Amino acid sequence: MELRLERLWPKETYTIGRLYINNEFFCNTLEDRIVDKNKNGIFDNGEKKVYGESAIPYGTYNIIYNWSPKFGRNLPRLLNVPHFEGILIHSGNTAADSAGCILVGKNSAVGRLSESRYTSDCLNKKIEEAQKRGESITISIV
Repeated sequence: MELRLERLWPKETYTIGRLYINNEFFCNTLEDRIVDKNKNGIFDNGEKKVYGESAIPYGTYNIIYNWSPKFGRNLPRLLNVPHFEGILIHSGNTAADSAGCILVGKNSAVGRLSESRYTSDCLNKKIEEAQKRGESITISIV
């Protein structure tokens, strides 16, 4: 299963994007602000991932579906994110809910997502099914 997150509308405090599953639009995303000035996935211009303040670097990451003690349920977890661990894809409405993770839902208002828990549950089901089939799961952030 291939996920692709297109970061389309970077703002000063958050970033809105679109998430595709196997090249089909699935939902909108909300992340913290982008600090990767060179858009090369490498923190090579003084950029740093700051917990709760900035988005992860561009790149492709493997995903596993496992238990999150914070949320008390299984969630998609990105692996091998430079300089950071614990990046999840989960529900939330604003960048304040992100803590550096990727939020999913419907971008129905400026800087906000709606229907986020429903969207997260639908994504989780798709990822869980792919994992049960033994498929590798990746996300490319572009």
